Amino acid sequence: MPLTDTAIRKAAPRDKPYKLADGGGLYLEVMPTGSKYWRLKYRVDGKEKRLALGVYPDVTLAAARNGREDARRMLAQGRDPSADKKAAKLAKIEAMAVTIDTFEVVAREWMARQDVAEVTANKTRWLLETFLFPDLGSRPIGGISARDLLDVLRKVEATGKLETAKRAKIKAGQVFRYAVLEGKVDADPTASLRGALKPPKNKHHAAITDPLRMGELLRAIDGFAGQFVTLAALRLAPLVFVRPGELRQAEWREIDLDQALWRIPAERMKMKAAHLVPLAPQAVAILRELHPLTGIGRYVFPGLRTGNRPMSENTVNAALRRLGYSGEEMTGHGFRSMAATRLNEMGWNPDAIERQLAHAETNKVREAYTHAAQYLDERVRMMKAWANYLDALRVSGGAVS
Repeated sequence: MPLTDTAIRKAAPRDKPYKLADGGGLYLEVMPTGSKYWRLKYRVDGKEKRLALGVYPDVTLAAARNGREDARRMLAQGRDPSADKKAAKLAKIEAMAVTIDTFEVVAREWMARQDVAEVTANKTRWLLETFLFPDLGSRPIGGISARDLLDVLRKVEATGKLETAKRAKIKAGQVFRYAVLEGKVDADPTASLRGALKPPKNKHHAAITDPLRMGELLRAIDGFAGQFVTLAALRLAPLVFVRPGELRQAEWREIDLDQALWRIPAERMKMKAAHLVPLAPQAVAILRELHPLTGIGRYVFPGLRTGNRPMSENTVNAALRRLGYSGEEMTGHGFRSMAATRLNEMGWNPDAIERQLAHAETNKVREAYTHAAQYLDERVRMMKAWANYLDALRVSGGAVS
């Protein structure tokens, strides 16, 4: 006989579990504790199986019967109700897992909120994706301990990349501190890792600052036999001494050849402050010579394969190697050190030099660069004098004071 709600309510517990059948494989299992469970017995491929349909009275008799009919429809379609239920449960768990604040989810959220230059953002993304995400990315951020992070950083350290391990630790700390502020974790585990990694050796950008060797370098550049766009970048680099990323990503819309001024927008600067680069007549001449070749596009120095992207960040360094200068002798960044060293020795205003280099104390960037034209008149004179000095070195072989 089919079950009734009255019969179910009156079903008292016994010493052992017992069953009350409703028909069609549906039954109520009454436990010694008084709990009452709905079960459905069925067969798939000749094997008897059980399907849990819930607990009475949360699942009523009518609801249990609906569950039985649903299972019958699945069986008629060749589906296993138990397997379907497990798959649905797994899908729910996986869907919930997507919303868990994993280290990668939080890190990408943090990156999206950063207001930094593109080159800086790319380096941050590379550090996280290459060295931290493979081991920590899928883990809930709240479950990552200082030891977990140290193990990952020491794997990087073991490859000899001491500076990379240090920078990865710094980026991890920034992610964790963001997570603390957002209430996702209680503490930053990197705080306890001070001194845990081997200190990297201080590495300075190689630069030639001796006037005699500067003259040799300038003559070598003039004799460069590679791509004309690369030659133009090599010739312009010592005249403007901007950062390599700022040079290679230069856009024609930023440059006013008539006013001899290059206006670099804040979003492309390391310190996120707009920058002005006075262009000496020699620099203007290089750009005017280059304009017929690349002026129809966006970038002053487009890539070799496509004009939609700037030249590779390694192009200038590769050209210097081609000229015979090793990485320990000269780099693209070294033109900045060259200018800073010699201009100071030549007696120019240190503040004007620092302003032209776009240097500032990290915590004073905004104040220091509120006015992009600070010392501009003096910087215009300095950049012209510097270009003339380089010309003299190129001709004299270095015998210029």
